[in-house]
Parts: sequence; structure tokens; C-alpha cells
Amino acid sequence: MTARLSCTWYGIDDVPVDAPVLVLGNSIGTNQGMWAPLIPEFVRRFRVLAVETRGHAGSEVLPGPYTLNELGGDFLAVLDEIGISTFRYAGLSLGGMIGMWLAAHAPQRVERMALVCTSAYLPPATAWIERAETVRSKGTGAIAGTVAGRWFTEGFREREPERVAAAVAMLEATPDEGYAACCEAIAGMDLRPDLSRITADTLVIAGADDPATPPSHAEAIVESVPRARLQIVPDAAHLATLEQPDTVATLITAHLGGAQ
Repeated sequence: MTARLSCTWYGIDDVPVDAPVLVLGNSIGTNQGMWAPLIPEFVRRFRVLAVETRGHAGSEVLPGPYTLNELGGDFLAVLDEIGISTFRYAGLSLGGMIGMWLAAHAPQRVERMALVCTSAYLPPATAWIERAETVRSKGTGAIAGTVAGRWFTEGFREREPERVAAAVAMLEATPDEGYAACCEAIAGMDLRPDLSRITADTLVIAGADDPATPPSHAEAIVESVPRARLQIVPDAAHLATLEQPDTVATLITAHLGGAQ
């Protein structure tokens, strides 16, 4: 059963009607606000479609657990409904996992892809199950402090407390069931057997200081995806789009703007 997903278009009045479509996928516990600093750069080249994952923001919250097959299927269903046959894709963390699923299961549709601070396999599953249980019993606010510590470097948290607070507010606004059920999707995920089927030119971006998905996870993806390359961004933890937006926007735009 697919979920109804909330989507927002950016830039459709600013670029030619035949400009490529760029689909954005978000991290668990965030919404399209995690892309906000990059949108002005993206809309110079693309028609941008920000998609909210099942259980997040304005998308339908179905009871969990979820699977990555379901989350990826939701994206394909909404793209079919809108009439988008091919697209370019950028996703961070869970959004990157969904991107890898899309590129492996519908390779003819994903033209180019950027994966940011993500992983194809993120054990131990027990940690994700325990987090899901905590959120269902106590709410997303119970994990906000721990998660913020993984999202940003210490220096950024000290310099930009208002930006950190805004990111935490995204987490706390995420429906408890949606967050918990997506934790269970990550717990059951193992994309490693699928990576060799990805044909899209792929840029894998890692935050040098990311404790959630360290650079070694990006390196493992690059080793298995046939047409992939790695870029490590210094002074960035997990939400690199918010901590180093200019660098990440430049990298993604240069890669996804390439000719087919």
C-alpha cells in the first residue's frame, strides 16, 4: 500500500520547461527545510521537486513498521502521478537510501544522482529498533539532544545555535509514528546487493566529521556503484546541507547538471 506524499515545486517559473527535474529526498526526522539554503542554487538549473517521505511533514502517516521497498515505492508512485518519467536525484541520509533503491529498481528513470551523508547498510538493527521504541513511548523530543549532537559538529553548534534549534524543531515536529516506522525501515535495510545494478552517474558526498554515516560508508558505496565518485566535505557532520550549504550546493549542481 503506497502512502500519499506531500510535494513542493521550486523554480518551475524560472527555468525552461524542458529543464531537468531534480527530486530531493530528506533525512529521517527532517523536512524539505533541510534543503532550503541550497534551493536558490538548484533553481538556476533545475525544476526542483521536494518530496516529503512517508510519515514526515505533510505526507501520510501510515502505521509502521515501514520498509525501504515501501518508501521507494511511494516516491515512484507520486512521480508517476505527476507524470515524471526521468529525473535527477539528490538525497541525504534516509533520502540517499531511497535514492539508491530508486536507482537500482528503476535505473532507466534516474539520470544522475547525488548521495549525501548516507549508507547502504547501517547496523546494528537493535539500535534503530530501540530508538523506534523510545520515540513511540516518549516522542521525538526525547531523542532531540542526542540527534542534534550527531547532525552538527561541536563548532557549528556553538557558532549557530539558532540554526541548530531550527533543525531540532524539524525533528520535534515529525510525527512520532512516522519517525519510529522509518527507523524500522533503516533497521531492516541492506542495499549492498543492489548497488552494482545502479547505472546512474553518482556523486557520493560525505561529511568528514559525520558520526552517523562516516566517510567509510560513502567509500563502500563508491566501491560498489559502477559509475560513482567520492567527495569528502571538511568541517561537516551529518546534515551537511545545513552546515556547509555552499560547498554541497556547488558539488551537487555541478554533478547533476552534467549532460546525459
